[in-house]
Amino acid sequence: MREIINISINDIKPARDDVLKTQGVPAGSKLSGNVKTLFKKAMALFIECVHPVGIISEISIPEFNIVYAGEGLNEKSTPLDAIIKKADNLVLFALTIGENVTEKINELFKTNEFALGTMLDAVASVGTDNSADCVEKHFTNVLRKKGKITLSSGTVRYSTGYCGWHMSGQKKLFGFLHPENIGIMLLDSYLMKPLKSISGVIVVGEKEIHRFKDSYPFCSDCKTHSCRKRIKALFDAPESHNKEM
Repeated sequence: MREIINISINDIKPARDDVLKTQGVPAGSKLSGNVKTLFKKAMALFIECVHPVGIISEISIPEFNIVYAGEGLNEKSTPLDAIIKKADNLVLFALTIGENVTEKINELFKTNEFALGTMLDAVASVGTDNSADCVEKHFTNVLRKKGKITLSSGTVRYSTGYCGWHMSGQKKLFGFLHPENIGIMLLDSYLMKPLKSISGVIVVGEKEIHRFKDSYPFCSDCKTHSCRKRIKALFDAPESHNKEM
């Protein structure tokens, strides 16, 4: 199965608290009128500029092992080493919210509108993560319609550059998936263009296969520990990954 997914802007609109959290503002904080105005302007620009789209392609475990090996630069031991062996279904994915929003952010910084540029950058980052959630849910729904999802199933995405998967893994991922079909280019640095893009693998299997401690040597260098939130959600809301979008 290979599919290009058109993502609805309405499904990825960032919540204000999620955006401000990335800027160090605790949820529920009392906000000044200026902050509220900046967020409102940033959201309007986001909606005007964003063009979210994703691509997925199912991949077998042997095929993924080749992709995952990349250029041989992964950490010696990673969570995916064990997780993949127990997976029921795998799909490579890539998504982007488009180049226009990045161009707008750069334009704002060039014209010294730093506050609005920073706010739009935060909105775009959360919107990109929300897009990844949509792609993950879409694949889960595809599997459920085929009868391959149960209440004990867990769906979690893992991205290159995280969890010991070296960024150079992008090269073989792109060779298999071809995200250029949705306008994503791979730079020599292994970063993607547009900048607001995410790629990786979505792993479906028994929830327990995703349970691991963030005690690997590279975990101390991670700035987000976002895997903790996604894995915790599997066990806090058992049916959440089996609901339709």
